Amino acid sequence: MASQFNILPDRAANTPNCGGGNSPAELHPRPAWLKVRFFGGENYQDLKRIMRSLNLHTVCESARCPNQGECWDHRTATFMILGDICTRACGFCAVTSGRPAGPPDQDEPERVAQAVEQMRLRYAVVTSVNRDDQPDGGAEIFARTIMAIRARVPECKVEVLIPDFRGDSAALAIVIAASPDVLNHNVETVPRLYRQVRPGAIYSRSLELLNRAKQLSPTMPVKTGMMLGLGEAREEVLSAMSDLVAQGTDILTLGQYLQPTRDHLSVVRFVHPQEFAEYKQLGEEMGFRHVESGPLVRSSYHAFEQVQAAHQI
Repeated sequence: MASQFNILPDRAANTPNCGGGNSPAELHPRPAWLKVRFFGGENYQDLKRIMRSLNLHTVCESARCPNQGECWDHRTATFMILGDICTRACGFCAVTSGRPAGPPDQDEPERVAQAVEQMRLRYAVVTSVNRDDQPDGGAEIFARTIMAIRARVPECKVEVLIPDFRGDSAALAIVIAASPDVLNHNVETVPRLYRQVRPGAIYSRSLELLNRAKQLSPTMPVKTGMMLGLGEAREEVLSAMSDLVAQGTDILTLGQYLQPTRDHLSVVRFVHPQEFAEYKQLGEEMGFRHVESGPLVRSSYHAFEQVQAAHQI
């Protein structure tokens, strides 16, 4: 699952080498910069009704995003296609993992497009669970969702946040052939922590996907994101950022990891907003067109504004 979202209290996780037990970050109250205001007004309730009536999933809910209330109140949401069961079990992610009950829902793309129309969106973000049980990883459903949104709401821009498709270049080509306005794939963390954070993924494979995406569509903005606070060192973050720039990545998002349940990875530390600001400056000096960096930043948070800031839409 390509997600950076979690909101429940940070509690101990029995995870080796990643802060299991009472980590320093868990011995103190969450800092003020991580407190969010809950929104539950008319727009929030209306979006919830639309999602339920069309039997759709959102990463906002499934991954417990701290920004859900704000985004829904502003009538923005990130659709999660290909069901709500992920075939991987990443240490950071709140989405349910397991074996999906059946093949992808072939009618889902049209229902997503219907929701985009009802929500009157000008910018839609579509992500998914991992579907390693499918030959193309769900790429065809991604492509059909892009095309369905375009057919129903031609003026709406579409960003896709895709899994790695297990390195299948043909699957990536299927998605890019549908001409998304932005293609996002999150590396999530530094290479050293992959075994704990993304056990089903390979850092070099994600870099290759980003590079191949840029080669297949040079004018399409390519985007990625990482979580901080999992135990990475500053030098590792800067090294990963350098790797990402070298692939032609245009936009980078950096946000604070928050532990969703006691069974997930512990927070090793809360990264101060000033440190996030420093990464933003250094990243843009490295060559990223835009870096969105802050404790509550997530891949899809203010996604349209991120692309505008990069001067690519």
